[in-house]
Amino acid sequence: MSATGADSAGTEEGSVRAGRRTVRIHRPRKVLFPGSARSTDGGPTDGGRTDGGRADGGRADVTKADLVEYYRSVARHMLPELRGRPLMLERHPDGLDGPRFMQKNIPGNYPDWARRAEMAKKGGTVTHPVCDDTATLVFLADQASVTFHRWLSRADRPDHPDRLVFDLDPARDDFEPVRAAALLLRELLDELALPASAMTTGSKGLHVIVRLDRRTAFDEVRAFAMDVARVLAARDPDRLTTEQRTDARAGRLYLDVQRNAYAQTAVAPYSVRPKEGAPVATPISWDQVKDPAVTARRWTVTDVLEQARTRPWSDVPARGRSLAPARRRLDALL
Repeated sequence: MSATGADSAGTEEGSVRAGRRTVRIHRPRKVLFPGSARSTDGGPTDGGRTDGGRADGGRADVTKADLVEYYRSVARHMLPELRGRPLMLERHPDGLDGPRFMQKNIPGNYPDWARRAEMAKKGGTVTHPVCDDTATLVFLADQASVTFHRWLSRADRPDHPDRLVFDLDPARDDFEPVRAAALLLRELLDELALPASAMTTGSKGLHVIVRLDRRTAFDEVRAFAMDVARVLAARDPDRLTTEQRTDARAGRLYLDVQRNAYAQTAVAPYSVRPKEGAPVATPISWDQVKDPAVTARRWTVTDVLEQARTRPWSDVPARGRSLAPARRRLDALL
């Protein structure tokens, strides 16, 4: 990145080459994650810090330039999971210590060359950003879009999802119940002949994702997901629940299927989460789910590219499955 200007945080600009476009970067030295980037073994790392400095006892700041470079570098792995989907942006223009904005509408300076999608909502429409290329991803990172939340359907057929998501939400910041629930869920999905993939959320839990063929509408997909969750909770009622009310869960892991609805979103693979250490929502293999060293925040901006290059979802069929045969098998279990 080239940069010009005088002070360390405020007025300078730079630029990044992204595909066939050059994208302007504003305030590249703006610190977004103060003294935050660390290696996974707890040791310090430079986190790609642009000014060479260190902060907070050896921990490196993560700047706007670092965030832009991360998303530029991970684009080849992330874009297939974003293309064609309306997005909601989680923006932190003043870093983690400043206010957070959840933005559905395109930013006011959204470039003409970037794709957008006007989606229906109650009483009107919303024009969402759609990220189909590296230049758009870099532009949105320059807007301090730390986290990308994606629709489970594509803009050309918004009522018919091609992803079904189970969000495994533990009662405490403890990954062992998440690991156990994910493996039980995979066994059940295998019974239903539905291939599934796993992704750490970069927060506390795990997403288990099923690829669909876009022939089933959201209402039916959500009903199916709820029935799967009920069957799973009945198999281990002491540890799993479908109770939406926190006070009714009694410390059990919540099997959340509420994201499976029109205009709802789930965190996109390879998105950075706004937490200390800049953890990343990371696709993992089922062998890694079993690994006790893997947790929800195992990978960060400093090391997730190495994980991405292993192609952890390569054994999952790219073509989505129909829910009709699985529905019949599930009805038999019910």
